[in-house]
Order: sequence, then structure tokens, then C-alpha cells
Amino acid sequence: MAVSVALATLLAGCGKVAVDDPTPDAAGAAVCAGVMAALPEQVLDQDRRTVEPGVYSAAWGKPAIVLRCGVAAPPTLTRESECLQIDAVGWYAEDATGGKIFTTIGRATFVEVSVPSGYALGTGALVDVGDAVTAHDPLVTPCA
Repeated sequence: MAVSVALATLLAGCGKVAVDDPTPDAAGAAVCAGVMAALPEQVLDQDRRTVEPGVYSAAWGKPAIVLRCGVAAPPTLTRESECLQIDAVGWYAEDATGGKIFTTIGRATFVEVSVPSGYALGTGALVDVGDAVTAHDPLVTPCA
């Protein structure tokens, strides 16, 4: 499954974090530029790391907590999927090899956050990046 492979790639190695950078459309790229510029220097008290290529991706800590902006909708996301509301952002949670992947729901552009299982409270990462999402990724449909 692509989700498992992507997470495994993100968790491997040390130094720079290699990420499969998304390729959003023009509208998504504009949203993502704002989101990326507003991201915090720390997530779950972990410092930001260098990401390659990193245009629409960011990472914090070891193992890396990774945010990717402008991803495609998760293939398992349906109208009946549970929406996890954290502050003003709705998230869809998926189990992945080595952790969880959270993807925004109801926003103009999908933002994905991969949190390795080594972090006790993975949803705290969503709180930390939430301000950047709410400020720059317009709400289209709130969680029901």
C-alpha cells in the first residue's frame, strides 16, 4: 500500500528527510505556499528538519513527523468516514505501518500529517500545525 511505503520511506535513515513531495494543482499550490510559510518550528516539541525536495513538505524530529500539502484524497476516505475534529480542523485518521496518517477533511486542499508510533500523543501534532491549516487552507465543508 502506498501509505505504508511512504511512511516507511519517511522513517528510514538520518540527516535530511527524503519525502515524496506532492504536486498540487495551481489552486492547491497557492494554498500550500501559505500553509508551508506558516508552519511552526516545533511540532510535539521536536525541531524542524531539512526536507528534500521540501517544496510542499515539512518534517520535525527523529523519527520524522511529516506534513505534506496538496496530496490526493486518501483512497479509503468515504462520505461515511469518521471525522476527528481537533480545534477548527477536521482530520481523517488511517493506521499505517509504523504509525498513523492524518489527512484534513473539508478543506480546499488536502494536507497530510504522518506521525510515527513512537510519539505518545500523535494528535498533538495536529494541534501544532492546525493554525497554519486554518489560516491558509479555506474550510469548504465542516465535519458533520
